[in-house]
Amino acid sequence: MNINDIKHNLKTNIPDFKAGDTVKVMVKVVEGDNERLQAFDGLVIARKGSGISETFTVRKISFGVGVERIFPLHSPRVESIEVLKSGKVRRAKLNYIKDLSGKAARLKDINVGKSTAASDKDGAQTEAEAAPAPVEETKLEEKPAETK
Repeated sequence: MNINDIKHNLKTNIPDFKAGDTVKVMVKVVEGDNERLQAFDGLVIARKGSGISETFTVRKISFGVGVERIFPLHSPRVESIEVLKSGKVRRAKLNYIKDLSGKAARLKDINVGKSTAASDKDGAQTEAEAAPAPVEETKLEEKPAETK
């Protein structure tokens, strides 16, 4: 097998993701004669290797039990990868997340290049709504103060 044959088999539609991102991996599952897609949502805790042998590890909590799965990045069983959230981390391997539970296992979110249309739905006002309406000033007639 030539090096050009290997490069030809590499996937090109892989999104840009890193450790700390929450992803949805669509995996082809074979049951008997039929094949279906199954989603695996979770946190990317590691990414290693390069080229055809590159892998990434996804961890999720399923019914109170931590489940980790290692996916080959260029596997034909991996149909698609979708980045749901991007987390702010300072490590390449997040093995410390395994020991944390509950709120301690949360990561800070980074906004992943949302479009302006999406931000308008979130409550941002348009220029027409943000501009104050012209206010008409009305003068009140002053009445002389009554004396007793």
